[in-house]
Amino acid sequence: MWRALAWSLKGLATAFRVESSFRLEVYLVLVLAPLGLWLGGNALELALLAGCLLLVLSAELLNSSLEAIVDKVSPEFHEFAGRAKDMGSAAVFVLMMNVILVWALILGPRLLQG
Repeated sequence: MWRALAWSLKGLATAFRVESSFRLEVYLVLVLAPLGLWLGGNALELALLAGCLLLVLSAELLNSSLEAIVDKVSPEFHEFAGRAKDMGSAAVFVLMMNVILVWALILGPRLLQG
């Protein structure tokens, strides 16, 4: 169990060091997560506001690992390799849209009420 934790922390550190998209998303989480915890009205809202942010980080880690594998296996351009990388990026994008939707649905009515 300790080795698995060490490998996970190593993966997080590597992603932060070499993936600019992951770094940017971490910075956004560092700003938005405390804001979500402050603005959330109950446990469910807190979980949704913070949890959807963690999903983006998770998808970005998976996308980065997919891209690394594709680049290793197929260093030259190939249609399928490009398709796989584009779909991984699309998965991150979909979860970013989920963040906007969740935050808008939870916090939007409060902002509109004044």
